[in-house]
Amino acid sequence: MPRRVLIGFGVDVDAVAGWLGSYGGEDSPSDISRGVYAGEVGSIRLLKLFAKYNMKTTWFIPCHSLETFPEQMAAVRDAGHEIGLHGYSHENPVSLTLEQQRDILDHTYNLLTEFNNGVPPKGSVAPWWETSKEGTALLLEKGIEYDHSNMAHDSQAFYLRDQDLWTKIDYKAKAEAWMKPLVRGKATGLVEIPANWYLDDLPPLMFIKSSPNSHGWVNTRDVEQLWKDMFTYLYREEENFIFPITIHPDVSGRPHVLLMLERFIEWVNTHADVHWVPMIDMANEFRARVAPPPAR
Repeated sequence: MPRRVLIGFGVDVDAVAGWLGSYGGEDSPSDISRGVYAGEVGSIRLLKLFAKYNMKTTWFIPCHSLETFPEQMAAVRDAGHEIGLHGYSHENPVSLTLEQQRDILDHTYNLLTEFNNGVPPKGSVAPWWETSKEGTALLLEKGIEYDHSNMAHDSQAFYLRDQDLWTKIDYKAKAEAWMKPLVRGKATGLVEIPANWYLDDLPPLMFIKSSPNSHGWVNTRDVEQLWKDMFTYLYREEENFIFPITIHPDVSGRPHVLLMLERFIEWVNTHADVHWVPMIDMANEFRARVAPPPAR
């Protein structure tokens, strides 16, 4: 079989929803305006970039963004990009009840399916990459085919396990009470396209007032070199691998970041056997190559 290196962008359209659910800007008109920029300006610039290089990507759209920026999100759909789940207001699943999680999933699944001309979403990203203990079961119930939120690998898809158990340290108890290894949970047939903070534009390139470790002024060439180094190692050491990159219109819709993306795309394209694909293609190729476990 010929070598297959699959690389692609997952675009998280956090926009206003990100400030409502995760970034601590829900009371700031200035921060909300930054979300408007992402929806109205950044998204269109990214569409132009992808058209320039004739690539299809995956857009994980919080339905707050879908309903707030219908024109721009319709342009995403009409350009033929994959559309996936990303909550409603970028709410943290860990802070929600099971009923709230199910209601949000049902509502956003229906909205995206209707918006996408009856084609249901096949992939999901947990807002802020925070997954709840019920999250995998809910996605399986809904028939979702892949997730892009977990980090047990960085260059290979895998079937997600559910209900891993671990013992937290209790400094008030005897050590023997908590000196226990992680217990692996149950195998599932849900494909995991691994998430990776090091392949995410947001932490180094977006300033968030409420986040003490946010940056925003990192030189894009430092990020570019980091991505190139990761790709170079994998291209040298692994025959076949995936390279899923997460970007945001809030960040990558900025002029200086767009120039970095152009340089990176053109550098990647100097390598043989590399294919730019949406994440559903990564999941489908993995599923065709590796049979799912005898599990849900």
